[in-house]
Amino acid sequence: MRIFTRYILREVASYALLGGVLFTFVLFMRDLAKILDLLVRDSASFTDALRIFGDMLPNTLMVTIPTAVLAGILLGLSRLAADSEVTAMRACGIGALTFVRIISILSFTALSIGLVNALYFAPRGAGDLLKLEDELKSSQASVAVEPRVFYEDFKNYVLYVQDVRPTANAAWHHVFLADLTQPANPNVTTADQAFVSSPDPADPQTLRLHLLNGGQHQISPTDPNQYPISHFDTTDMLLQLESQDETHISRLNAHIQALSLRELWQRTRGAPVGNRVPTPADIRAAQIELYTRFSYPFACLVLMLIGVPLGLSSKRGGKSTGFVLTLLLVFSYYLLTNVGVAFAKSGKLSPFLGVWAANLIFAAFGVVLLQQLAGGGVLLNFFTTVGASLGKGLGRIAPRSIAAALSRLTNPPDNPDADISSTHPAPGAQAGHAHHPATTLIQRMRRLFKTSFPLLLDEYVMRAYATNFLLSLGTFALLFVVFTFFELMGDIVRNQTPFIIVGEYLINLIPFIINAVTPLCSLLAVLITFGALNRSSELTAMKATGISLYRVVAPVLVVATVLAAALFAFDESYLPDANRRQEQLRAEIKDKPAQTFLLPGRQFISGKMDKAGDPARIFYYQAFDTDRYVFDDLTVFEFDPATFTLTRRIHAQTVRWDATVGQWVFDNGWKRSFSGETIIPGSYQTFSVATFPEIREQPSYFKKDDKPSDEMSYGELDKYIADLRQSGFDTVKLQVQLANKLAVPAITLVMAILAVPFAVSMGKRGGLAGIATAIGVALCYWVVASIFSSMGNINTLPPLLAAWSPDLLFGIAGAYLLLRTPT
Repeated sequence: MRIFTRYILREVASYALLGGVLFTFVLFMRDLAKILDLLVRDSASFTDALRIFGDMLPNTLMVTIPTAVLAGILLGLSRLAADSEVTAMRACGIGALTFVRIISILSFTALSIGLVNALYFAPRGAGDLLKLEDELKSSQASVAVEPRVFYEDFKNYVLYVQDVRPTANAAWHHVFLADLTQPANPNVTTADQAFVSSPDPADPQTLRLHLLNGGQHQISPTDPNQYPISHFDTTDMLLQLESQDETHISRLNAHIQALSLRELWQRTRGAPVGNRVPTPADIRAAQIELYTRFSYPFACLVLMLIGVPLGLSSKRGGKSTGFVLTLLLVFSYYLLTNVGVAFAKSGKLSPFLGVWAANLIFAAFGVVLLQQLAGGGVLLNFFTTVGASLGKGLGRIAPRSIAAALSRLTNPPDNPDADISSTHPAPGAQAGHAHHPATTLIQRMRRLFKTSFPLLLDEYVMRAYATNFLLSLGTFALLFVVFTFFELMGDIVRNQTPFIIVGEYLINLIPFIINAVTPLCSLLAVLITFGALNRSSELTAMKATGISLYRVVAPVLVVATVLAAALFAFDESYLPDANRRQEQLRAEIKDKPAQTFLLPGRQFISGKMDKAGDPARIFYYQAFDTDRYVFDDLTVFEFDPATFTLTRRIHAQTVRWDATVGQWVFDNGWKRSFSGETIIPGSYQTFSVATFPEIREQPSYFKKDDKPSDEMSYGELDKYIADLRQSGFDTVKLQVQLANKLAVPAITLVMAILAVPFAVSMGKRGGLAGIATAIGVALCYWVVASIFSSMGNINTLPPLLAAWSPDLLFGIAGAYLLLRTPT
């Protein structure tokens, strides 16, 4: 009995461990790019990055531990049932309850780990993550300041720097600092240089600037003629970061996940926090969080009750049935959980019932299935039949259907007469008038381009690759759509979003999914195709006839190149509009205001410098009517481009565009000129109407749209970058994204090259090895690409090199491994 126990536990635990690692890493992928960006920007040390991972892990494990237990039970028992090992064990006297007792060892172990994680590690991790965010805020602020970009994250201050030099303490050259305490007439400070000092650990919200060789311009809010200027050789200024009321554990609005079990229990009892008394909504939220910390760990037992009978009954489908049932049950469980929590938050269900409804429903189904396991039952047969049918459908029906569709490109169209005449000539038919089958599309292409490629063997390999590619693409698209729907279910229930809007959103999301997963599907298709050729010894037979591996790979690389070109064309034509539409629908589902692409609240903008020696200008305004081209309370700052000292300041209550003369007309204002840090005598003048022909910016120059790069084609993004660069906006990230519009499609070909040596080296191993290899390689590429993109975003690497380096590295690695593979 001990042997059986160890054997079953080993089988189930191995799949559970594999599933847990995979699910956890997939969920981590959402935040991996942000963490790597902090690391690359030096906003966080390597220790801080590890600390962030450690703080986020417990909260992720709350979800993945029950999922891993279910995956291990279904996959492990399905494999045993498919190989008739379950039948042999039951013939030896091992009953269904014995299986439950054995599997319960794993479930109770997972329950214990889950409880310790949810009640101890998860709150501590959330609390430490909040503290770490506070500690990193000032360092992120100093690093995030880009040259010629207005930085507006300081309280009541806007910072503009012409040049940033990477040093231990950030060094800024030609600094403009506007104090917006009185927004209509801001006080400004200019300096030749500024150094950022390390923040005080006792006050991480404050940044200390050490300014050199500058001046401070102050203006009276009631009398603009009162304009004192002070010069300094050196001075220090303290800048406070915005969001001073960021959440902390000691406050009532603290992130509820960071509360300890004792604090959470007191919150559910309505205990006051400081001087404030929790509202009924606060108490309800605390109750939901408390019940959630217990419901997820106990899901390990609930899912075991439903997983054991389904796994033992999966004789026909094997692991494919277990995989399908895992997806269906996980989706159903978390769907019910999210719907219940949404109803609990809205007050339609009690917090306990809303959180525990999924556990109660699944436990009831599990008990019924266990009762039917011994003698069979309608419910158990239904679930196993559905799982087996879907498993077979994924394994057989879809590939054959796709292959049949693709075969129409390479085989003659169906013609019964042609088929008969090719083997049995019709009576009376003469040899010279034999019926020939129609030419195929591939044959017509050969004649058109006057080439012998592709041959029959090429068609065979290309058809297998295309079949596996389309099947992989459909599978990933389906999974992505399902989990996106699951993610939005809470918003759908809470906001009562019509399902027609949800359906339209998911349809418009598919193009984005295709663009994102095509390289991974190319990699996976090569692994499956050549893995199958290797396992069936077809690859060996090809080599035995004198066909080298490179010649066998050639048609796949041709198709991958076509896919890369098609992906770029897809991104140029259909994808931007689809992305724009799906973002609008997502905002509607989440009940957010419709997104406007006009830069919100943008009050500072740099002027043009068309010729050398032209003054540098900064425009500051309270409002801009983009329809009538009218500014309210516009201030123009002009600087000496060499020293960056203020040379002239113009202010007007209204500035309007006169199309008849092609100039801006300034109404009711004043102007003042400076020499160094002193006012030129008599330069202060008021006016009721004035024009300044030297200000040549057109109205369109001030209408800047903040468009995401994935909603523009390559040409649109290139023009958009050139337009923003003139106005002093940060375009480094956009330049990286522009280069990525060519680099990302090209990785489809690189992945195909890289996959060949892995597929050949797998030998006779099964498809799971190929899938694991594909996911591993894809994750490695994703990490490397994120690091290089982050380096490009901070100007550590040129945008072109940041975008193409991952392609070059993986392409060189793939070519090297391919050349070393026996041909």
